[in-house]
Amino acid sequence: MKPHINITAIQHIGIPVTNIGDSQTFYERLGFTKAMLAGFMDGGRPGTCVMMRRGEMLLELYQLPEPQLQEVRNRKNGHIDHIAFNVENIDEAFAEIKRTGFNIIEPEPVLLQFWAKGCRYFNITGPDGERLEFNQIL
Repeated sequence: MKPHINITAIQHIGIPVTNIGDSQTFYERLGFTKAMLAGFMDGGRPGTCVMMRRGEMLLELYQLPEPQLQEVRNRKNGHIDHIAFNVENIDEAFAEIKRTGFNIIEPEPVLLQFWAKGCRYFNITGPDGERLEFNQIL
């Protein structure tokens, strides 16, 4: 069954990094500017996220806390963690995705204190385990 979801754009691409400051500087050298900086909790430990913008492009650079950070350090090459789609109404998108039988990771949309008023998101997995995020900036 094909869902009807009002996806308006790729919102951002999420990239796990080993040093948030070094990565921010690297992307600034490519012409990106910091759009947002926020902390988050992962497994009861603090992490850091910075959104970098250049024109309409938005990258989410995030540094996980230990021990997950060690896993990122041990990679032989970098990788993109997820692609996020912008949606106008996260609750409608969640209901439609659930109705059409996709594999949803979270039991309900999650609130993050990112941006001025927060954002809400949820993820699904694709056929090869890729993570696709649906996100509404509030």
